Amino acid sequence: MKTIAIISASVRRGRNSHRIALYFRRYIEENKIASAEILDLKEYNFPLFDERLRHQPDPAPEVLRFAEKIRSADGVIIVTPEYNGGYPASLKNVIDLLLDQWRRKPVAISTVSDGIFGGTQVITSLQFSLWKLRAWTVPAMYPVPSVIKTFDEAGMPADRAAADKRAASFIGELMWCIEARERMAQ
Repeated sequence: MKTIAIISASVRRGRNSHRIALYFRRYIEENKIASAEILDLKEYNFPLFDERLRHQPDPAPEVLRFAEKIRSADGVIIVTPEYNGGYPASLKNVIDLLLDQWRRKPVAISTVSDGIFGGTQVITSLQFSLWKLRAWTVPAMYPVPSVIKTFDEAGMPADRAAADKRAASFIGELMWCIEARERMAQ
């Protein structure tokens, strides 16, 4: 079975984007698409890194575990809020920490906001950072506007049929990219 790492990027108190990470995990597992694990940056509580992992003389065990989870995942979903048109420092911190782990890794992006645009302003800057590391960003996106109205704290959508229909397309594109990557590696 394939494995999907879901990065929940916000570390703020009262964060709302984590609702979407919970939703994706449940959706993936209920539909038996893959195994899914949330890598919650709030729980990791990483310091600001002053060097890439491969140049750190004595990396912390949790840093090594995080890097291994990204490396061994078949694909990654990043769930990020939009803060002032950008993504949170916690996410930039772990993106820049790794290098080889991102190379040709299929990465799907879900953006979240309380507003009507669903965090779409963050897509360009996040995608550019991932491209620079040679990650394979999936063309499908999953923006979530008005997140407080559309998903509860447990990640249950107000309109499950509509959320699931969008997720089927989004996750389907990620799975296609994972399969294509495997075929190209042969």
